[in-house]
Amino acid sequence: MANTFKLKTNAAMPTTAGTPLTLYTVPASTTTVVLGLMLCNVDTSQRTADVQLVSTTSDTETNETVLLVNDVPIPAGSSIELLAGNKVVLQTGDVLNIDCDVAAKIDATLSIMEIT
Repeated sequence: MANTFKLKTNAAMPTTAGTPLTLYTVPASTTTVVLGLMLCNVDTSQRTADVQLVSTTSDTETNETVLLVNDVPIPAGSSIELLAGNKVVLQTGDVLNIDCDVAAKIDATLSIMEIT
């Protein structure tokens, strides 16, 4: 098994407010450990953001789409660090989505370790 540290970024998320945009999808034959997620408000007004985990995996239990963060306020021009210190394990096909109350106002930076 190889452990590969990676950085995934996306500027000006989401394309449409109220429609979560995919930041990362776990590739085939991969397990991913989320090390941290930073969201930056690039607007001149406070914005709220959501981080959604879409889990399509099923081992012996049912996994569903859940919110990891719901309507977290981010002041104008500020960043918020999420999931640091609280590792989240993602399996093949799982997806992390980002949403904001206004389109194109959140920059996202995701630090992960992929295990293949």
